[in-house]
Amino acid sequence: MAAFASLTGDGIRMAALPLFTALSTRSPIAVSAVATAEVLPWLLVALPAGALVDRWSPRRVVFAAHCLRSVVAGGLAATVFTGHAQLPVLIGAAFLLTCGETFADPAFQLLLVELSGRERLDRANSWYVMAETLGLDLGGPLLAAGLFVWQPGACFAVNAGTFLVSATCVGFLPDVRVAGVPDPRQAPRPMRVQLVEGGRFLLRHKGLRVLVLAVVSAALAVSAANAMVSLYAVQTLAVRAALVPTLWVAQALGTLFAAWLVPRLAPRFGEGRVMVGALTLLGVAFVAVGAIPVAPAVWAAYLLVGVGAGGWNVLSATRRQRLTPSVLMGRVTSAYRMLAWGLMPLGAALAGPLARATSLATVFVVVGGIVVTVALTAARPLARPEPEQASR
Repeated sequence: MAAFASLTGDGIRMAALPLFTALSTRSPIAVSAVATAEVLPWLLVALPAGALVDRWSPRRVVFAAHCLRSVVAGGLAATVFTGHAQLPVLIGAAFLLTCGETFADPAFQLLLVELSGRERLDRANSWYVMAETLGLDLGGPLLAAGLFVWQPGACFAVNAGTFLVSATCVGFLPDVRVAGVPDPRQAPRPMRVQLVEGGRFLLRHKGLRVLVLAVVSAALAVSAANAMVSLYAVQTLAVRAALVPTLWVAQALGTLFAAWLVPRLAPRFGEGRVMVGALTLLGVAFVAVGAIPVAPAVWAAYLLVGVGAGGWNVLSATRRQRLTPSVLMGRVTSAYRMLAWGLMPLGAALAGPLARATSLATVFVVVGGIVVTVALTAARPLARPEPEQASR
């Protein structure tokens, strides 16, 4: 419930913020700037956040992060209601909201692993992806569609409320104590030492290194598509603004199907092969979005985007968590996010100039081609048998 509440609010904001930016500025550069600010904290803040998560109580970290995010989202709502939401305000709010997420995400990952048990991680991640899809990709965009027609500021006000609900739910969860974590009353080791330890483990572990290389390349490309999709729908497809969030609804339906299907396919065909197939499908679907600029075809392609993304997310998260000791979970998760998402600002920033130099449709064709190339390049190492599980 805690994850579902915060993810629903994120889904509202992720649909409403680029749409509000696109309609209020009509500028690909402005849309690209907000999208860049929204992912930049994964490059600048994620590593120290992960080290601090490994020092602190994960339950308290999630609680505090969501309370602070609620304040920022409420402030954004107030500026939209009063007509003061200029581009610097949108950029600042996007940046701060993701800063909070860089703390909440690794802490919640640790809670998930410890409360579910490593032997049940595939099932736990399947349920989490379903909750993520229902909230972030389905419920949130649907609510955004209705709220945006009435008042765009209401989208961000509801987002603030969902963070408060999530923080309240987290407060009732049992806390976890990971073996090997120093007593908080003792002087912690230097931050630099902790950061090096987490990054070294991630980059030296062959299985994790392959995941990182695949995700870094794909995330760079996909962030460019995500930055331009609202403007593409409004300008190229001539879709009404209120219908744009239904793109995420189509994607969510595909992800729900993948979350149900993938745990059944992996034992039969092998986890690695299913991961490669999911990543390839994701790339082909993005090529279709740009190559067939017709609204029904784009909505069908986004359904396949959801299938590919959902299959990859379930299996890659499970593999990463199983290979990471709990005592390093915060640092490894944050380092993974930094490397996987740290280049997303570059992808989002390049999307605007690429669209201006060519066309919005070209962005999606280029994105799809990159993702397919990554899938084929990583096919052999991903298909290798998974190494032994990491100890606690």
